[in-house]
Amino acid sequence: MSWIEALLLGIIQGLTEFLPVSSSGHLEITKFILGDNSLPEDSMLMTVVLHAATAISTLVVFRKDLLEIFQGLFQFKWNEETKFSLKIILSMIPAGIVGVFFNDEIESLFGGRLLLVGSMLIVTAILLLLADRAKTTDKGVSYWASLIIGISQAIAIMPGISRSGATISTSVLLGIDRSKAARFSFLMVVPLILGAMAKDIMSGEIVYESTQMIPLIVGFMAAFITGILACTWMISLVKKAKLSWFALWCLLVGSIAIVYTFIA
Repeated sequence: MSWIEALLLGIIQGLTEFLPVSSSGHLEITKFILGDNSLPEDSMLMTVVLHAATAISTLVVFRKDLLEIFQGLFQFKWNEETKFSLKIILSMIPAGIVGVFFNDEIESLFGGRLLLVGSMLIVTAILLLLADRAKTTDKGVSYWASLIIGISQAIAIMPGISRSGATISTSVLLGIDRSKAARFSFLMVVPLILGAMAKDIMSGEIVYESTQMIPLIVGFMAAFITGILACTWMISLVKKAKLSWFALWCLLVGSIAIVYTFIA
């Protein structure tokens, strides 16, 4: 992989990890366009690096929130920070179960399946349109809601379904305040990303070659910088209920992918 391809993948990962347009779906389409016919495990190192970059960008954007959470936890009291942490853990359970018991089935969904990616992008578009029309409230995230949001996150493992789009849309449709929905959505994924990275690294399937150094650095920096910008922008957009444009984009890209599948 050249540094230009790594730059492109990094920018796409950074933008689409937070913007509700599906990072996995767009990366699959980009790899297809670039002629990358390698198996998922062949590009695992770059995938791990790009996800690490967006995880760190999340920590940077929510550094104040995370500091408050950790300070509250170390008080060892049943306070709001402890309750929030438990809700995050509860939201991780569905995706954790899917990742542990259905890993092979998940990996089989990746690798140039444009029809699946296109169909799931249209599902994402529908979710965003529904969320944009939901009523604005000041309701917080309950334990039951955190589990349902977690189920949405598990379903969003499929390429083409936006994780942020699915979790934020589910939260808003459950009547949760938009700002709180965005905050919960972005923070709940960090432990899962770190866990998935650890699992991939410990699997022993990642192969590093010295020629990969420059592309990996370029991809990381591109994903990190664009991730910070996209995360900040997305928070603002969710508050203003302006997700329809992303719905139209998902609908357009998804339709193109589906049509291309049948005419290619």
